[in-house]
Amino acid sequence: MAVTGNGSGNGRGHASGRGPLAGLRVVELAGIGPGPFAAMLLADLGADVVRVDRPGGGGLAVDPAHDLTNRGKRSVLVDLKSADGPARVLDLVERADVLVEGFRPGVAERLGVGPAECHARNPQLVYGRMTGWGQKGPLAQTAGHDIAYIAVTGALGMIGNPGEPPAVPANLVGDYAGGSLYLVIGVLAALQHARTTGTGQVVDAAIVDGTAHLTAMIHGMMAAGGWQDRRGANLLDGGCPFYGTYETSDGGYMAVGALEQQFYDTFVELLDIADRAPDRKDIARWGELREVVAARFRTRTREEWTAVFEGTDACVAPVLSLREAPHHPHLAARGTFTEFGGIVQPAPAPRFSATPTAVTADPALPGADTVSVARDWDVPALVAKEAD
Repeated sequence: MAVTGNGSGNGRGHASGRGPLAGLRVVELAGIGPGPFAAMLLADLGADVVRVDRPGGGGLAVDPAHDLTNRGKRSVLVDLKSADGPARVLDLVERADVLVEGFRPGVAERLGVGPAECHARNPQLVYGRMTGWGQKGPLAQTAGHDIAYIAVTGALGMIGNPGEPPAVPANLVGDYAGGSLYLVIGVLAALQHARTTGTGQVVDAAIVDGTAHLTAMIHGMMAAGGWQDRRGANLLDGGCPFYGTYETSDGGYMAVGALEQQFYDTFVELLDIADRAPDRKDIARWGELREVVAARFRTRTREEWTAVFEGTDACVAPVLSLREAPHHPHLAARGTFTEFGGIVQPAPAPRFSATPTAVTADPALPGADTVSVARDWDVPALVAKEAD
């Protein structure tokens, strides 16, 4: 297995203490999608994340033992609809630095754990809210998923071939890039403010906002006349024959990103088409150039072309599957993937010179950590409730 190991993974491991956020306490109200991923990232960076799970679990649940978005966390069970449920959460909030929730707008308030109640107990708390549409606006109360959020921002419409339906990029662009990462950025910024002023605040992270923000460069290019508002017609969306993917003789694919002239020169030389490739600057001949490139790639296997371009500045790489990726020599050398608890998974990112991170605990099983959280956070009522 071409992955690094961070321990045997026998047992739960410890849930915090390593990384630049060691000592930070986070309460996560259990949800799905971008909220759990954001909390996982905070846990990866060393925060002590306590996930408040509901009895019976939630929708779209993955087997808890394999839900990597819960790695490095601890879990307690609290029924927020019970008489004393909100009080148990507020006990945790009083001792926390951050709370993360992903309910529809107004739900946390109705449950008694909204910003007003939490800030009354802990004025310095950073209250992170993760939704698709945001806390306000005509669609704020409407259900949705990643695909709808990226659709209305223009991001989905950019992806795919002309004349074909837009290609769905899993839930990476909306949930995680436009959602989770912006929530984490907002939380860390608000933490800095809280530590400077002593005052917490609410972070309203909406997937539509974050995803729209990701398209900033494209909007600039469009304003300058350098981007057409349609799929497959531009430099970075597959419209350019030297920035895209090509099938090989064995049904694999190679990714080409030879944008700069010096990289393109190396590309056509190694592909052995320099003597017959049309001028790349002649956009009218891009279709012809694409055909020449495609025909050449179809003469060899993905493995053979990988060997040709390996270690060069042609900006060409094999398109690997999720199972293949951990075995790529560069990723293996860097330890981009790791194995913990018998599960191959991406290692924490980014990396830090003074406060290195690592996967240190399996995914939190619902309610498994009540005793340790009650002890470490000094919330004895958690144990008393479980014993009832």
